[in-house]
Amino acid sequence: MSKVYINAGAAISAQATFDGGFLENAVINRQDVFLPAIEPDYKAFISPVASRRMSKAVKMAIIASAQALNESGVSVPDAIITGTGAGCIIDSEKFLKAIIDNDEQFLTPTSFIQSTHNTVGAQIALGLNCKGYNFTYVNGAVSFESALLDAIMQIELQQANNVLVGGVDEMTPYFLELQQMIGHAKSDIATVGSVQSEGAGFFVLANTPTESTYAAIEDVTLYNKLSIAELPSFITGFLRKHHLEPSQIDLVVAGNNGDVFDDYYDKAAHLFRNYAITVQYKQLTGEYFTVSAFALWLASRIIKEQHIPEILKPHAVKHKAIKNVLIYNQYRGLDHSLILLKRV
Repeated sequence: MSKVYINAGAAISAQATFDGGFLENAVINRQDVFLPAIEPDYKAFISPVASRRMSKAVKMAIIASAQALNESGVSVPDAIITGTGAGCIIDSEKFLKAIIDNDEQFLTPTSFIQSTHNTVGAQIALGLNCKGYNFTYVNGAVSFESALLDAIMQIELQQANNVLVGGVDEMTPYFLELQQMIGHAKSDIATVGSVQSEGAGFFVLANTPTESTYAAIEDVTLYNKLSIAELPSFITGFLRKHHLEPSQIDLVVAGNNGDVFDDYYDKAAHLFRNYAITVQYKQLTGEYFTVSAFALWLASRIIKEQHIPEILKPHAVKHKAIKNVLIYNQYRGLDHSLILLKRV
């Protein structure tokens, strides 16, 4: 079976992560319940005429994928695989509003066509003239991990040599209000739920390493429902598949988001308390369905540069070589995922 390498990556988030830096100027916003993505200059990548017809998710994905491809030196990938939880929800809302406003008559199909979840992958492919495998996964909080699993299998089964894989989600005021009504998002900073956000992360995976390689992906696993008591055996079982013990993990990237389900992350951190550094990142990015794409960008950059950004460092951390990294994410006690990365 082929090894799978991350040869390039790009992220658009609530921090200035698109400018080539590595969270040097990151700030933690403790006042707002929604953290919008910091958008790059779209005109540098997309014509203004085309940009006006694109949702924010499509524009973020096109630009993040273009940066990743440029870094990898790959002009056209063999496959494009995308994960998204909410898709192009801005256009979905436009179409639903038009149905109501026009009494279900004389509707134009534009917003409906552009609202489908696979619009993102399709627009990337059209821009690249890529006629290869193109698939979109809509699987809640593991949408990105599902896409990542498919990308790994495409390479391992020798169906593709280079795969563009990513996750993207956008937020609207109405969708945020719905999330707040059901208690998934904070209405104010003191209420239950998580701080919401949006973003995009895209990567070029390949079967051979290059000078730009960040890390190797050893494995990805998903599990829908786990009790906190079952979590340690889930993690240790996953590691033992790769002949690893908790003592051999150097860094854990955990998705704590401040809601009442952070007990899962506390349990995971306790498992590695004597061995690994644990860092949290959602205080910088907020929560959205495919935020684990940012976690992969962060973890792979840490491995490549052997440096943890100061804003993420726990106190009194002793510097050591970072070889094995585990990413753990879950959403409201469900959709648990583990990603294991290794230094090349």
